[in-house]
Amino acid sequence: MANDNGVFSDLFNAAGNSTQNLVNNVLDGASNVTSVAQTYANLCASIATGAATTALKLIQDVTSGISSAISPKE
Repeated sequence: MANDNGVFSDLFNAAGNSTQNLVNNVLDGASNVTSVAQTYANLCASIATGAATTALKLIQDVTSGISSAISPKE
């Protein structure tokens, strides 16, 4: 049933509402994808940082072991 503005106004409003809902859903989806990508990037950064820290600790331990092995015992 049309309001005082007529049938075409109702159709434009219905199409506008559907379009707005579609745009909102697309934007929400994009936001979720961005959030997942950010979480993945943070996870990768944490893994890389942990790997680098472990590698440095291993190098320090090896260097310390070599130094201990070659230093003269008293």
